[in-house]
Amino acid sequence: MKRRKKRQLAELLKYLIVICLVFFFGLVSLSLLVNYVAEQSEPELEESGPRPLPALNQKIWEYKPIVEKYAEQHGIEEQTNTILAMMMQESGGRGTDPMQSSESLCGEIGCIDDPEHSIEQGVSFFAWVYEQAEGDTALAVQAYNFGPGFINYLQETEEPYSEDAAIAYSQYMYEEAGREASIYACRREEAEELDACYGDIYYVSSVMSYKEAIEMELEN
Repeated sequence: MKRRKKRQLAELLKYLIVICLVFFFGLVSLSLLVNYVAEQSEPELEESGPRPLPALNQKIWEYKPIVEKYAEQHGIEEQTNTILAMMMQESGGRGTDPMQSSESLCGEIGCIDDPEHSIEQGVSFFAWVYEQAEGDTALAVQAYNFGPGFINYLQETEEPYSEDAAIAYSQYMYEEAGREASIYACRREEAEELDACYGDIYYVSSVMSYKEAIEMELEN
């Protein structure tokens, strides 16, 4: 009788040990699974967070009253921050032609050597393409970089502005100029891969990032 009880106790003990081991390994497996899921989720959390804004050159604030003056003259004072953002993208507010507006005035680089003249011409040209773009800010901004031909291109194709449209136009102009002996140099590696080296295909997104940074600094 005693031997029988001992066997029963031994068997019960074995069952308890097996159950404990199963429970232990189950907890370990669950812990590993939770850690794996957490690690896989981390990149998504980082990507979905707020993107860092570009740094601003404080020089642009010195030019803000001049930009406001000429923007008001052309009836586009609400675009002051857009124009300041374009200045950041063009030159960071540096040099004697901070709006890089020589080409819109005389068709070549370097004919403007006075910052206020640069701003006056830049604002005037932007006001004109803004009117041609029928108040479409993104289209006007890209046309400041590409030239007014981009507006005509979209009007002919009856397409709204988009980054894809900017890439297509850049590819077309780059092809027309002859890729091998083109006067246009690729500013971005992505543009070179796309054979879209006319102008800056990401000009609008860059300008809008600067505009966001400007508006945030003004709020603070």
